[in-house]
Amino acid sequence: MQIVQPIKDYAKIEQIQGILKKQSLRDWILFTIGINSGIHLSDILLLRVKDVKDKTLIRVKEERTGKEKSFYMNIQLKNGIYDYIKDKDDEDFLFPSQRTGHPIKRIRVYRILNEAGKLVGLNDIGTHTLRKTFGYHYYQKTKNVNALRELFNHSAPSITLRYIGIEEHTPMKRNSV
Repeated sequence: MQIVQPIKDYAKIEQIQGILKKQSLRDWILFTIGINSGIHLSDILLLRVKDVKDKTLIRVKEERTGKEKSFYMNIQLKNGIYDYIKDKDDEDFLFPSQRTGHPIKRIRVYRILNEAGKLVGLNDIGTHTLRKTFGYHYYQKTKNVNALRELFNHSAPSITLRYIGIEEHTPMKRNSV
C-alpha cells in the first residue's frame, strides 16, 4: 500500500491548482477546499450548493464523529465558488458526477489528484494528501500539534506528526566520558 504525503512545497500546490483550474473549476474548488480545511474527503463530497452559497464560514458536520468542523474561505475560493454555483440549485451536490448528479466517487478524486500530481513530479499523491497538506502547513505556521491533533481526532500528537509527514526528533543522549 502506497503511503501518500502532504504537498510541502507551495510552488507545487500552485502548479496543481493551475492544472486543475484549467481542466475543471469543480476539481480546483475540491482541491482548494481540501487543502484549506483539513476536513475528510467523504465530508467534503457531501457538501451541497446551499452549504457554501453566500458564506465565508463553512460548517461541516462530520459523518463519522458527528462533530462540527468549520473553515473560512479566502476571497479567491469564494469567487471561484460564486462562478461555479451561479447556475446550480441549492440542493445540488457541490461536486456532482456528470453522469449521476450524486457526489463524485473517492476513486475519481484519487485519479484527478494523482494525474495532476504526476504532471508536477509528485508520485505520492492520494485523497489523504488534501488533509495532510492542510495539517502540514497549519503545523508549520503554528507549531500547535495539539490543536491539529484535536482537529484530526487523533489520540496522540505523535500520530498527528507522523500523519502530516513530520519526523519527531528526540534529543540524542550524550555518552559520558
